[in-house]
Amino acid sequence: MDIGLQTRREFFVRAAQTGAVVAFSGVLSSILAACGGSGNNPGDVPTLPTIQGTVTNNTITISTASGSPIAAVGSAALIQYSNGYLLVAHTATSTFSVLSGICTHQGCIVNGFSAGIFSCPCHGSEFDLNGGVIHGPATAPLQKFASQVANNQLVITV
Repeated sequence: MDIGLQTRREFFVRAAQTGAVVAFSGVLSSILAACGGSGNNPGDVPTLPTIQGTVTNNTITISTASGSPIAAVGSAALIQYSNGYLLVAHTATSTFSVLSGICTHQGCIVNGFSAGIFSCPCHGSEFDLNGGVIHGPATAPLQKFASQVANNQLVITV
């Protein structure tokens, strides 16, 4: 009659299995925490409007006139063009910040923006208006691009 007693061997096998599950869950938790970088939830950051850009003679020209996503000071947009993505923020009258739109952590497209901070949706890295890292896991800044404003047009050199 079986009353549910285990042999010594069964006990040690189950104990080893339980230990392996506990160890694996600890390792998995550490990996996810390291990759996530922070308690930031990238999904809470508003997504940037996207502007299609075309490269002509190593420049991209974007309208800054009324109706453009980057017309107002404090606004920002993601520019998609043939060679990648750029972040544009309207920082002051006739002044813009133009940065690479590719996160330096793992190459995701940075597409969040709130209160002057660009956010990566993949792991929560945050960058200031000059491309500097505010919060990792990214450790390298975003590349800056030269730009100038004339006649309601932002001309970006790529």
